[in-house]
Amino acid sequence: MVRAILRNLVSGPVAVQMRRFVIVGAFTAGVQQILLWAFVDAAEINYLIGATVAIEITILLSYVFNNAWTFEATQHTGTGQYLRGMLKTNLVRGTAIPIQLGVLYALVEWGEIMYLVANVVAIFVSGLYRFALDSQWTWG
Repeated sequence: MVRAILRNLVSGPVAVQMRRFVIVGAFTAGVQQILLWAFVDAAEINYLIGATVAIEITILLSYVFNNAWTFEATQHTGTGQYLRGMLKTNLVRGTAIPIQLGVLYALVEWGEIMYLVANVVAIFVSGLYRFALDSQWTWG
């Protein structure tokens, strides 16, 4: 499965969408990392709570960018369609939150990996799941 996804980044029917999704994801992952650091180190919030809030903020940011650029061919226009799409992506990505938090927790608590490094791994793992569902359901 991972091999097929990586192959689709180069060629295939969804190559452009996949590349754009990865670019948007990389940008919003960076935003999420900055937010997570600010919540944990600056505001002294528990890393799991900070991650949850950072994830939700970047879910909304990702929707805005993915709707405008990644899935421009099936872009949601109009207020009702846009809000339904945002609700759908929140449902899709919301189901990925336990995956991301679970990986984050396991790596920090059991693997003794720094929370920011663990979060990068968790974002990648949950990102594969999010693309599969978003591309098929939110903009499918």
